Amino acid sequence: MQLVKRFVVVAGAIALFVAGCTQGGTPKPRGFFRIDLPEKEYVFLDSTMPYGFEYPVYGRIETDVSRSAEPHWINLYFPRFKARVHISYKEVDDNLYDLLEDNIRFAYNHVVKADAIEEMLFFDEEKNVYGMLFEIKGDAASPVQFLVTDSARHFLRGSLYFQVRPNRDSLNPVIDFITDDVIHLMETIKWND
Repeated sequence: MQLVKRFVVVAGAIALFVAGCTQGGTPKPRGFFRIDLPEKEYVFLDSTMPYGFEYPVYGRIETDVSRSAEPHWINLYFPRFKARVHISYKEVDDNLYDLLEDNIRFAYNHVVKADAIEEMLFFDEEKNVYGMLFEIKGDAASPVQFLVTDSARHFLRGSLYFQVRPNRDSLNPVIDFITDDVIHLMETIKWND
């Protein structure tokens, strides 16, 4: 009986040793879901607001109903990507410098989480449109911001936000895709005087 118990213990130990010594699996790299991006197609925002622009058909214009919203503030919502471009409008009344400085400072508030901030200037003297695009690299809350003005009466700014935790690696294709839409918006803006 004693011999049988020893045999069972030794056989069990050998079985565990052999089973535990097989080659372990290699950890797999983290993967992200493939994102299908729609074809680019635009429609013009024709409204009674002091501005108009082309926006993508896969986006939806919504009135900003937040407590801090002012007249002519809207959101360009991308339901497929859980993303929103908050667009705010201010009338220029001898305060252009303050508006520019506030909005540039607002973009640079993301420097804490940003790896880099790239600026792109935009000029269309024929349409009286001047602007700046900020691409904020890294895990910032707002990876793209812009401002557009005619320098006399109109000032428009926008910020892209996602309704998910920022992870630049997984959001990068969508950020690049929507950045192209924001640039198109800036290029097609018209002031309604």
